[in-house]
Amino acid sequence: MKPDLPIHDAALHWALQTGEPDFADWDAFTAWLEADPAHGRAYDAAQVALDEAAALVPASETEPVAANDNAPGWLSGGRAWLGGAVAAALVLATTFLIGFWPQGEALYVTAPGETRLIALDDGSSVTLGGGSRLTIEGARAARLESGQALFTIRHDAADPFVLQAGATRLVDAGTVFDVRMVGTSLDVAVAEGAVIIDPQAQGVRVDAGQRAVGTDGVFRVDRFDAASVGEWSRGRITFQNATLADIAADLTRATGTTFTSTDSATRLSGSIALDAVKADPRALEGLLGVRVRPRTDGEGEGWVIAAR
Repeated sequence: MKPDLPIHDAALHWALQTGEPDFADWDAFTAWLEADPAHGRAYDAAQVALDEAAALVPASETEPVAANDNAPGWLSGGRAWLGGAVAAALVLATTFLIGFWPQGEALYVTAPGETRLIALDDGSSVTLGGGSRLTIEGARAARLESGQALFTIRHDAADPFVLQAGATRLVDAGTVFDVRMVGTSLDVAVAEGAVIIDPQAQGVRVDAGQRAVGTDGVFRVDRFDAASVGEWSRGRITFQNATLADIAADLTRATGTTFTSTDSATRLSGSIALDAVKADPRALEGLLGVRVRPRTDGEGEGWVIAAR
């Protein structure tokens, strides 16, 4: 499967491939299904669409098709039993899926340690941090499901950019802001302009040089260095009164190296250059004054961070 295909395209791809008598890539298919509950729903819809499309094709058109008559690109080779009607079936299936999957939606998923720049149609952009999931819902709306993203938005008072971060709705009233989401905790920092949190209810305004931190919808706004907003995208992470458990989770997303900590009591502040940690995880000992040791729990490779 091509990893960057939108979900509905990937679902149609798998529905075509699994219909082949000699299909053998079940491990990759299973991994794709398990990566997101939406994948299973899209795959089921694709199967229904292909079956309904095939039922509409006259029996006289279902003779085997020559190898050089396959549908073009990644669609070729699937559902060969449709024969000469494969093109018509694919048109019907694709039309069904466009109705099933919202137009303009695109899901972006990054692996830990990966950073991805997403250009929006209106000239805005999003830098998606490692270990994150973001759905773009057109040029002026997005949904952050987990992780962290830096938004550089072309401001339009008549058509504000709206971000749904978990259960919290954020409305752009400026241009540059960073959002980090872990579970029910949300961290919003603004470099330029302003962001309105939950405008229909709380209406918490976060201006440039401020940061709002909240859990379960209750937010506290503090002053914040605007120059450090989104600095993770430039190879540095700054912590302010963060627990070791939170630091470990952030480092895992940012570096691609697994860090863990069971310490949710010890809190530290500091700034870390990610290249140094990527080169040697033990560099954290000098940078943060902590102990760092290899994992020995048999749960895989990685490093454990503990207080001294």
